[in-house]
Amino acid sequence: MAETKASLDIERPTSQRTLTPSYTGSAAKKDEETPTKEDVVEDEDPNAVGWDGPDDPNNPMNWPAKKKWSCIGALSVMTLLTPLGSSMFAPGVPDIMREFETSNRNIATFVVSVYVLGFAFGPLLAAPLSEIYGRAIVFNIANVLFLIMTVATALSQNMPMLIVFRFLMGFTGSTPVTNGSGTISDIFPVQERGKAMAVWAMGPLLGPCIGPLAGGYMVEAIGWRWVFWLIAILTGFIAALCYFAAPETYAPTLLRAKAAKLKKETGNQDLYSILDKDGLTPKQRLSNASIRPMRMLFTHLPVFILSLYVAIVYGVLYLMFSTFTFVFAQQYGFGTGTIGLAYLPTGIGMLFGTMTFGVMTDVVIKKKIAQNGKTVPEDRLPIWMTLPSGLLIVGALFWYGWAADQNVHWIVPMIGVALFCFGLMGIMMCLQTYLVDAYITYAASAVAAMTVLRSLAGAMLPLAGLSMYDDLGLGWGNSILAFLALALVPVPVIFFLYGPKIRAKTPNNLG
Repeated sequence: MAETKASLDIERPTSQRTLTPSYTGSAAKKDEETPTKEDVVEDEDPNAVGWDGPDDPNNPMNWPAKKKWSCIGALSVMTLLTPLGSSMFAPGVPDIMREFETSNRNIATFVVSVYVLGFAFGPLLAAPLSEIYGRAIVFNIANVLFLIMTVATALSQNMPMLIVFRFLMGFTGSTPVTNGSGTISDIFPVQERGKAMAVWAMGPLLGPCIGPLAGGYMVEAIGWRWVFWLIAILTGFIAALCYFAAPETYAPTLLRAKAAKLKKETGNQDLYSILDKDGLTPKQRLSNASIRPMRMLFTHLPVFILSLYVAIVYGVLYLMFSTFTFVFAQQYGFGTGTIGLAYLPTGIGMLFGTMTFGVMTDVVIKKKIAQNGKTVPEDRLPIWMTLPSGLLIVGALFWYGWAADQNVHWIVPMIGVALFCFGLMGIMMCLQTYLVDAYITYAASAVAAMTVLRSLAGAMLPLAGLSMYDDLGLGWGNSILAFLALALVPVPVIFFLYGPKIRAKTPNNLG
């Protein structure tokens, strides 16, 4: 009877959604379409364990909408919380410098940006582990570690200790920011990912913006350490929420678990996940996965070029973050409490940008599917969306720089910041969803590669910010950044026009 049960359970593992990264490798075709829920892989091996048909309720793609959005909602709250640590205490930097008896302005900048440096290295571990052991266990362990590092930061007794634990906060806090995109690709079909990405992206982008607004008044009222105590308390609650509301979504992990369960029930030790046909051992998979983000960054041209674009504009954003305290204090006389208001336009611009472009990208995809019955990743890069967004970034940098340089009323440079962030979201949403659609199973690693480069830029560029402004002034300093952004404007246009050919030439080296 054991053999009969096994055959009944696995005789039709063929209705399995394609999970391979269809847009990479030399075999990629120019007209290849984005896989949808109905796509299947055929396999006649009776020992291969797959989903029980295309409508299997255990397949995360078939989860009820309520369950999907509960999962994304929990992760979005966590991705809002972890980036709060990057800048919420920024208004308290002058107090920290006095307490730890240092006057080095580079140290003052670095203690803020070192958190983002942790965001650069964390994905190199988190993304590969999630593609080996699954999303949920990596999320949960990282959340606990983030809580521990936050408490240690609150207890720091000197500047080196503060910097080290700030780095470790960023390292562990990067996991929900990195792997959330992988979860979205696990549970949402291509025509719904833009909206999901918009909701999820609000956290990591709004967190650094709204953090200083609350942090300024908190530092002034009860001291900078309570910023971290508050984050620690909130982390405890949200980590528990994620544990219950964000179950495992990664199909390879779920099918391995299903195969293991069937082995015990049937005694058939030859059963295996249909997605593990490569014959690799767990050790070999871990070895491949651990280097996958860097391999993608340096051997896959779409990942490298688009990550470079995002890294530069993201680095400019963090340069702004790290200098707002000094610019608005010196130019406009803002105090410790009110300095947080300087970060408000970034949140406003990002909020409207996220809502606008998240919805618009899905509308484009749905129209393409309705017209052609299929879609390709390049449909995420419409020229009418990416070109104005890129030019808006350029214009906003000129606006902000020269308005602040000429000491125009403080609302004027703030409007420039809001426009910059709106344009930034147009670029970020289009480019990031492009990579998610292009790499599917390895979406977490693709986004991890992008996160590494953008976080390095976010950590390093601010170190030059104050020196650049001292030497060139706010006007010409931001003008240089604007010209750099202008040089990158054609990048999405090139990928929109020639993306299929570029992807077809990328090596098939991700397995």
